Amino acid sequence: MKKFALICGASGAIGEAICRSLAQDGWSLYLHYNASRERVQALYAQLAESYPQQEFIPVQADFSAETSAEQLAAQIFSLQAIIFANGHAYYGLLEDTSSADMNKLWCVHVQNPMRTTALLASKLRAHKVSYVLVIGSIWGDVGAAGEVVYSAVKGAQHSFVKAYAQEVAFNGIRVNAIAPGIIDTTMNAKLDATEREELESQIPLQAFGEARDIANMVAFYVSGKADYVTGQIIRVNGGWYI
Repeated sequence: MKKFALICGASGAIGEAICRSLAQDGWSLYLHYNASRERVQALYAQLAESYPQQEFIPVQADFSAETSAEQLAAQIFSLQAIIFANGHAYYGLLEDTSSADMNKLWCVHVQNPMRTTALLASKLRAHKVSYVLVIGSIWGDVGAAGEVVYSAVKGAQHSFVKAYAQEVAFNGIRVNAIAPGIIDTTMNAKLDATEREELESQIPLQAFGEARDIANMVAFYVSGKADYVTGQIIRVNGGWYI
């Protein structure tokens, strides 16, 4: 019997790495995207060719829209895992952040992931063990000046994980989060060589993480080898925050 996972944000660097890792482990996948249709179609073609016995289904929804959870849930059938790897960063002082930007961050990172989970919970409960996994952030733990609203919504994600894990433990649903540090993706491409060197010097392992580091941890969580773990925020940050 095929096992299906919904990867929200499959078009991003971390989301794509997660898709490739889970596909290798035998998962069939819903490949969620917002605007990057061509990138997801290319990923779909590669996965379908490499793993012909599995299913790969592109699904579209704009998480900044209030009705996107309903739109996404309507495209999902069998489901054993949800991984929320979608989102966007926001840089700016709090006093310069508009209410529209605040609302968008809230919808993308908190409201629609929670609503999507609620709408799909019955499908997760159909399995003895199922998974909800959120890609949070180091800033959800410690906060960052110049990223106050982003830090706030990431902190809300972490609180959701801790509370929801308790609510659905009886149903066999494991709920956890991975909190990356600095990952070497296009989101951090704006850093020049000097800024990068300075940041690397602050990280005990002296390097940025890679998308595959997050994907490897996701694969472990949903492998069945971590089923006594729920309600946890696991930090993958090279020792930057302990």
